[in-house]
Amino acid sequence: MAYKIVYTKQAVKDIENIKTAKLDGVVKRLIRILEENPYETPPTFEKLKGELDGAYSRRINYKHRLVYQVYPKQNTVKIIRMWTHYE
Repeated sequence: MAYKIVYTKQAVKDIENIKTAKLDGVVKRLIRILEENPYETPPTFEKLKGELDGAYSRRINYKHRLVYQVYPKQNTVKIIRMWTHYE
């Protein structure tokens, strides 16, 4: 069963940066993986701590990450950021 993908306002704002940096193909591939199974590897993901505890991160490239939360009971993945979580 496919997961529903929802976006935070910040993630929607990040889309323009992704397109400008020509990373939209990579992001679309990652989102397709999350729709099918947010815990699938490869590509690897890491569980985040601190302010983003409970969220996960996957690399878009060396600098940028796709940060998301999984809500299994609602069968939903919420995309939090699609740029860098270091800003």
